[in-house]
Amino acid sequence: MTDKLIDTGMVLLDLDDTGVGRLTLNRPEAANGMSVPFLRALYDALMRCHREPELRVLVLRGAGPNFCAGGDIKDFASKGEALPDYLREATSWLQICVTALMRLNAPVVAAVHGYAAGGGGFGLVCAADLVVAAESAKFLPGATRAGMAPDAGVSVTLPRLVGLRRAMELVLTNPTLSAARAQEIGLVTTVVPDDELDAAAAKLAAILADGAPLALAESKRLLWDGVGRSVESALPDEARTVAALSGTADAREGLAAVIERRRPVFTGK
Repeated sequence: MTDKLIDTGMVLLDLDDTGVGRLTLNRPEAANGMSVPFLRALYDALMRCHREPELRVLVLRGAGPNFCAGGDIKDFASKGEALPDYLREATSWLQICVTALMRLNAPVVAAVHGYAAGGGGFGLVCAADLVVAAESAKFLPGATRAGMAPDAGVSVTLPRLVGLRRAMELVLTNPTLSAARAQEIGLVTTVVPDDELDAAAAKLAAILADGAPLALAESKRLLWDGVGRSVESALPDEARTVAALSGTADAREGLAAVIERRRPVFTGK
């Protein structure tokens, strides 16, 4: 039996009788791109998870063709000169969502298909405890491509996952990683055929749900504490940097280039 805790809106949440929760990013028409209303809905769903004593493991997934394409670029571009203020609010909500994932007692399994890009998609992958990816999934940091900088704690989590040199390469050059390559460098836990993604995530969730909840929660806390204090201290600096960059001509050019599907021409202004 499955209880629909949140059954409408931009983020859905259900919980079955084994303690497996499923949180679904539900803006498929926008590739689950993150706007302020979307991030507020994600925060509400995560806080509901924190209040659920029966939750043993959380599976994070995206509706539609993609896991999450990052920030809602069209929404960002529509803000014009007000974008820095808007992104200050957006990054604040994203920060507390990332922290809520890392601090959730239940292990978090990200089930990734399509694109996981930007602070939204790529950042959530870095903040998950375990990652199951479909063979066709793609991973893209994306921030500097749009004249921005990493957020969602990626400036700390990514180097810890893949090493400093590899993180520099990923952030500064923005390659699109295949699922196989993402697993090879340590970003992804396991890769499965596309049509087996849901089953593989469910199997892993069942194993975790059958474990000792207190031991898993404390083990997760200890591991994130090795990284988490640094992540949380980095979040305000990330937010300030992203907001400041969003007011530049290069950021406006980067957003326009993504929307128009062309190479950006940056001028350093």
